[in-house]
Amino acid sequence: MKILFAIPYIVWLVLSALCFATGEFLSKKFALAPSWGYVFIILVPYTLGVLAWLPAILIKNQLSIVGAIWSVLSLAATVLIGVLIFSEKLSMLGIIGLVLAFISVLLLSMA
Repeated sequence: MKILFAIPYIVWLVLSALCFATGEFLSKKFALAPSWGYVFIILVPYTLGVLAWLPAILIKNQLSIVGAIWSVLSLAATVLIGVLIFSEKLSMLGIIGLVLAFISVLLLSMA
């Protein structure tokens, strides 16, 4: 258990968010070409994301802060995948929303 505490909670959150975003990427691939293979593969990153979440909440022990930071990180990663890989468009309002989300993470991480 000591190794869990040696890694900062924000690293665990980033890892969890990246796992979640990977699951979202695979979900989009599934939507484009449904197959049972994707269904089982999709479960892996989502499961790893949950396992990376647990040390973060254990270390910080503040659900309101950890949950909000994780939400923004996973949202940003998912949006980047949609825009960069799948060529989805992001409106100006969406960009403003992302900027405000990052500001909220900065403010929450200072708490």
